[in-house]
Amino acid sequence: MALLSALRRTPSTLLRNPVLFVPLLVLLLLQTPQLLLRSSAPLLASLLSLAVSAVFLVAAPFVQAGFIGMADEALDGRTSLSTFVAAGKANFVQVFLVYLLLVGVNLAFGIVAFVAGVVGVVSLYPGGGTPSTPLLVAAGLVAAAIVVAYLLLVFVVQFYAQAIVVDGYDALGSVKHSYAVVRRNLASVLGYTLLVGVLGGGFGLVVGLSSVLAAPRRRRRTRSPSASRRSARSPCRRSWPSSGRCSAGSSGCSPCRTTGR
Repeated sequence: MALLSALRRTPSTLLRNPVLFVPLLVLLLLQTPQLLLRSSAPLLASLLSLAVSAVFLVAAPFVQAGFIGMADEALDGRTSLSTFVAAGKANFVQVFLVYLLLVGVNLAFGIVAFVAGVVGVVSLYPGGGTPSTPLLVAAGLVAAAIVVAYLLLVFVVQFYAQAIVVDGYDALGSVKHSYAVVRRNLASVLGYTLLVGVLGGGFGLVVGLSSVLAAPRRRRRTRSPSASRRSARSPCRRSWPSSGRCSAGSSGCSPCRTTGR
């Protein structure tokens, strides 16, 4: 299978070119501050996340094209960061056009899903007090159709960037070529997609758990057992009435015996 052949070449390629990990490590370092601040300073983490997302929106096509250029060169020998920069510059515009198209499609799917969710909530609380089952079923079917359509779209266009960087297609041609590749190699592409999904989910889980464990926690101040016992034996708590004497008497507690009250 093509998938098994590609997997056999991957370890040797990575060992021969450890520089392939540099762009990924840079991206990880850029996201580390917001992950660490998520528990200790949520507002600052949200602002930082917005700033990083805005930068990533523009930089993602460059990084994607550069990394694919490095990977393609690494399969035949050695690669370098200069290839990353050159491939990013040469293919940025075409990759960015398809990237913007996919962002617009995702936004459209999100709007339709939001409307379907609102309709579903309204069907649960109608004016008459009885849930509207047909309306709720219709909203559920629409939501399910949106999810399936989105996953199918991502599945068939996932190789558009490779088509641009490796094969030299333009934006529109890359989408058509990606669809053709998926159609001709359906089983291999499905296995590849599942493998990437599992690895990506596992990596995201590790990063999320690391951010939670690395976040600082507030320690609760606890009283020592000896202080608690002394407080329990002392009835006056150093609080004397207007007479100037302890209400427990001069033998009631150690402060009274010390001061003679």
